[in-house]
Amino acid sequence: MLRRAFLATALLAAAPLPALSQPTAGQPAPAFTLTDLDGRKVSLADLKGKYVVLEWTNPGCPFVQKHYDSGNMQSLQKRFTAEGVQWIVINSTSPSHSDYLKPAEQKAWLLKHGAAASVAALDADGTVGRAYAAKVTPHMYVIDPNGVLLYAGAIDDKRSANPADVKTANNYVVRAFAELRAGKPVSAPSTQAYGCTIKYG
Repeated sequence: MLRRAFLATALLAAAPLPALSQPTAGQPAPAFTLTDLDGRKVSLADLKGKYVVLEWTNPGCPFVQKHYDSGNMQSLQKRFTAEGVQWIVINSTSPSHSDYLKPAEQKAWLLKHGAAASVAALDADGTVGRAYAAKVTPHMYVIDPNGVLLYAGAIDDKRSANPADVKTANNYVVRAFAELRAGKPVSAPSTQAYGCTIKYG
C-alpha cells in the first residue's frame, strides 16, 4: 500500500510543471561557488576553459534511481569526464526534508552506485538551484568553456521512472555534445525537464 502511494506521488511529479524563469541558453551561466562532499570549494569560474555539466540529483527520487540503477548516469559521467568535461552533481534538498542526506550519506550513495562525477556537492540552502531555476531531479545543464549556457532541461525524452526506457531514449546531453563535436550549434538548447520536484526549503 505504501509502495503504491509512493509510486503515485512519483508519477505525479512527472507531470508537466508550471513554466519558471530560468537562465537563457546562449547567455552566461549564473556564477556559483559550492562546497563539495569533502569540504573543498569549487566555483564555475575555476572551470573556465572546460565544458561543464550540472546534474541535479536526489537519491530518494525514482527518476534519479532510474538513471543510476540502470547504470546510465554513471556511464555518461565516465564517458564525458574521460573527454575532459567537468561533471558536477548537485543536491539542493533542504535539511528540513526527509530526503535530505548529509555529505557523508550522499557520498556513500554515490560510491555504492559507482558514480564518476568530477564533483559532488550539496546546495542545502538552494542558492545554486534557484539561480539556475532547477525544478526537478534530474535537471541537466551544459555550459561551454567560456561560461555560456548551451543546454538546460531533461536528460532525455522518456518521461518515466522505468529503467528499461533508458535504452530507447533520445539523450539530450549526448546529442548536445555530438552536435558540438561536429561544429554545430545545440539544436534543442532547452527542453522541459521531468522528475521529482526539488525539495527546496
